[in-house]
Amino acid sequence: MQRVSKLVRLSYAHKMGLYGQGIVVAVVDSGIAKHADIADRLIASADMVNHRKDFYDDNGHGTHVAGIIGANGSTLKGMAPKCEFVSVKVLDGRGGGKIENVLAGLRWLYDNADRYKVRIINISVGTPAGKDVDEDSELVRMVDMLWNRGYIVLAAAGNNGPKSYSVGAPGISRKIITVGASDDSVEVTDGMRYTKMRNYSGRGPTNACIKKPDIVAPGSGILSCNNMYGKRRYSVKSGTSMATPVVSGAVALLLSKYPDMTNREVKIRLKDTAVDLGLPHSIQGWGMLDVKRLVGDK
Repeated sequence: MQRVSKLVRLSYAHKMGLYGQGIVVAVVDSGIAKHADIADRLIASADMVNHRKDFYDDNGHGTHVAGIIGANGSTLKGMAPKCEFVSVKVLDGRGGGKIENVLAGLRWLYDNADRYKVRIINISVGTPAGKDVDEDSELVRMVDMLWNRGYIVLAAAGNNGPKSYSVGAPGISRKIITVGASDDSVEVTDGMRYTKMRNYSGRGPTNACIKKPDIVAPGSGILSCNNMYGKRRYSVKSGTSMATPVVSGAVALLLSKYPDMTNREVKIRLKDTAVDLGLPHSIQGWGMLDVKRLVGDK
């Protein structure tokens, strides 16, 4: 996360006293383990796979995502280390997921998010878009319903790039915020190893000619919390799944400063403060996340 922090200028927000305090983020993923860096801020759990009541993650993907958003340990600091979490498990122990489980998780949030004061919904899962999963599909309609209710919904662009029309669902929704990776074509390190990336980030436009992604953030070689924290506390992962929580965490910082911001206002703020990388919109969207510009006075 040190490399990520420097690239998105995270320290500016933390020096302002913005840590995501008072903000609840729902993580729709493989669950969240009770890792020491996040365990004291897990407030609710819903399991659409095994229907357990406890906090757990038998894959690791969701815990890694949660750590990027808000780890608060001596070794690792996430984007918003004082935010709280609601875990919505829709992926199994192998990282696979059924559409019906994802839909069930999103419906659960539609019915319960207000009870837990959820403001942000991070969806680092998805499926390739196609004739069976388009803008009229139930998956996209469900995230649109959550957006219409006022939640700030962020979804990964997927890892099926670099060809055009490769943004996955639900990221093809024209309403929600779709996040790509800014560093999917470079060699990166986060202190453990170097990783050579292969232009994986999903490219727009969508099949309905909607410009996507909306914004990009670092997503390659990211060090974060591991679900097997008793054996190995941290692990490195790459993908738009990792870029999305970087933006979700940044939004939590923004809401700490401006708690009354609507989802539409947040989206416009991200657009207005993103840094143009000089790339086509189909690759970079509005540009790369810049936390200093996002939470500052621009």
